[in-house]
Amino acid sequence: MSFRRGVVRQSKFRHVFAQAWKAEHCIDDVRVSRVTWDTGLCAVNPKFIAVIIEASGGGAFLVVPISKSGRIDQTCPTVCGHAGPVLDIQWSPHDDNIIASASEDCTVKVWQIPDGGLTSPMTEPIVNLEGHSKRVGILAWHPTAFNILLTAGCDNVICVWNVGTGELVYQLSDAHPDLIYSVGWNKDGSAVCTVCKDKALRVIDPRRGTVLKVKEKVHDGTRPMRAVFLSDGKILTTGFSRMSERQMALWDTKDLSEPMAVQEMDTSNGVLLPFYDPDTNMVYLCGKGDCTIRYFEVTDESPYVHFLSLYSSKEPQRGAGFLSKRGVDVNKCEIARFYKLHERKVEPISMTVPRKSDLFQGDLYPDTAGSEPALLADEWIAGQDAPPLLVSLSGGYSAPPSKHRDTLRSKPKLPSQDSGTGAAPPGNADEDCAESSFSDTFLLLSFFQDELLNELLAEMKALRAVVLAQSQRIELLERQLARIEDGDV
Repeated sequence: MSFRRGVVRQSKFRHVFAQAWKAEHCIDDVRVSRVTWDTGLCAVNPKFIAVIIEASGGGAFLVVPISKSGRIDQTCPTVCGHAGPVLDIQWSPHDDNIIASASEDCTVKVWQIPDGGLTSPMTEPIVNLEGHSKRVGILAWHPTAFNILLTAGCDNVICVWNVGTGELVYQLSDAHPDLIYSVGWNKDGSAVCTVCKDKALRVIDPRRGTVLKVKEKVHDGTRPMRAVFLSDGKILTTGFSRMSERQMALWDTKDLSEPMAVQEMDTSNGVLLPFYDPDTNMVYLCGKGDCTIRYFEVTDESPYVHFLSLYSSKEPQRGAGFLSKRGVDVNKCEIARFYKLHERKVEPISMTVPRKSDLFQGDLYPDTAGSEPALLADEWIAGQDAPPLLVSLSGGYSAPPSKHRDTLRSKPKLPSQDSGTGAAPPGNADEDCAESSFSDTFLLLSFFQDELLNELLAEMKALRAVVLAQSQRIELLERQLARIEDGDV
């Protein structure tokens, strides 16, 4: 089945148009990385823009405030702690100051960017994750659980980490016989979808380590593929046909025997990177080396995926970053924003719905996933699932300061038991002992107060998530009861 472009239908996104920002609002003199790995090379959140750049003697990426424009000085500090080229970077969805990076040096590092950006080169991460035997090229933060990070490497292994403790909590070594191309979480983070060099699409439960569903030969071509979960549980894939034509396909996870829809687009060599917006149910396709960005709307009506339009320019893109919905300008009816990477420039591109009214357009901006996690890491590891906690964009969104500044660091060390083994300094030994005892007691009391406070906050978050889930369940049951009373069932 092919997507039809000429069918007129009702949709508020039919007239979405893309517009590049003026030159004075671009970021210039950015030495974008020439690494051949098929990632966007850019990550954006409401506070910062991060771009993987060329670096000698290791790997580095640039981090600047999202309001930054103009020329980047060559002395601008970078995050430069990797021993090999950086292949992927991803901001935490629950703390806009936390970013993870994956590298050819086989490690994953987690960094904490200070508010306002870097003032000096950052070489020491707050967490260093070592568990892969080959280069690591894929990162995916859990959408609703705090501090859960998934990584995939060229060793064909998927690792799931508790970043708060630095612990490897799950490892999937036997699920993929070949190179993993793409990994994506579903809406509540209970499963992931993957595509692999063996051309198969897999749905996996990472906690049990089991492959729930497999579809062989999702695309017949040998070039890399991508897959993303949609909010209703369907999966959208991009790949290549046997004749090397680029394709997009939509799959129903309840029945993977045949795709719901397939489209062949062109014969370009660039891998199509899909960016999905769950609020509008729109998919943007951005290919490295392309001069275009195509965008589609996914609906429940055949042909299910509807072509909307495309943005075209003269300059090919080296990569792209997709801003989370919390960062868009609701006053201008901006529903999405890309940061297109040129060879030495970062260019913002806004996707806008034309509206005459200056009032907040609630139909364009349903409540979106906020920065507050629905679960703690231990709760998810214990088997709990929860949908994202939503926030309203009415009046715009203000990015809060980093709320979890100390949660990624190791716990404070208790006073050393053998600190008195060295030679005693001159002075009154009784006074020194009393002063040391008082100091140790104060440190212990502070430590236990912090622990108690953290436990209370964790319990409050857990209860909040339970209340939200139960209220959604009650609302669903009330709707079902109303339908029964109306005789609809």
